[in-house]
Amino acid sequence: MQDPLNRPLPEAEHEAAPASEPTGANGTGSGGNGGASAGGGDAPPAADRRAQSLEAEVSSLKDQLLRALAEAENFRRRAQREREDISKYAVSGFAKDLLAVADNLRRALEAVPADSRENDELLKNLATGVEATERQLSSAFDRVGIKKLEPLGETFDPNFHQVMFEVENTGRAAGSVVQVLQAGYTIHGRLLREAMVGVAKRGAETSPQGHIDTKA
Repeated sequence: MQDPLNRPLPEAEHEAAPASEPTGANGTGSGGNGGASAGGGDAPPAADRRAQSLEAEVSSLKDQLLRALAEAENFRRRAQREREDISKYAVSGFAKDLLAVADNLRRALEAVPADSRENDELLKNLATGVEATERQLSSAFDRVGIKKLEPLGETFDPNFHQVMFEVENTGRAAGSVVQVLQAGYTIHGRLLREAMVGVAKRGAETSPQGHIDTKA
């Protein structure tokens, strides 16, 4: 077939060759062995180090948190003990002033002879009133944890007793309290005032050889 200008038409071009496959980074095709398969390799070492660092940081923060909680609990307990101590011993100063009152009430009662009390109605009524006052004061002491120490017959205790003198030939063991000059007091087990006492003195003792040994 010819065109209007009677020029022969060129022969049909051959079909285009199929496009070549893209080459990989190493110059081979995508189907070659040069490309890494998807998801087939291990995690990069940098990611492992990052994970280990995060785990160590979490462990450190957990340890710091536990320490902070323990310190907070210890502080709470100390504060609670301090509040309890303040509540228990807040009256200590005032109580010491009242101990002299208790001493004077007891002295007043001891100053009244028993026979005079029975024969004198006025003294009897006065003593009865003093006894009632002493009982009320003792009850008030009990309510705030104040206890009276009367260690007669007990062994001397330097934590609660003050020795004023020693007594010889008492027939009691050395160091035993044989006389109480002034009663002592405690508040919730803590010493408020020492008891003033007289104790038995070590007397003559027989030595293992049969000799008499006088030791002070």
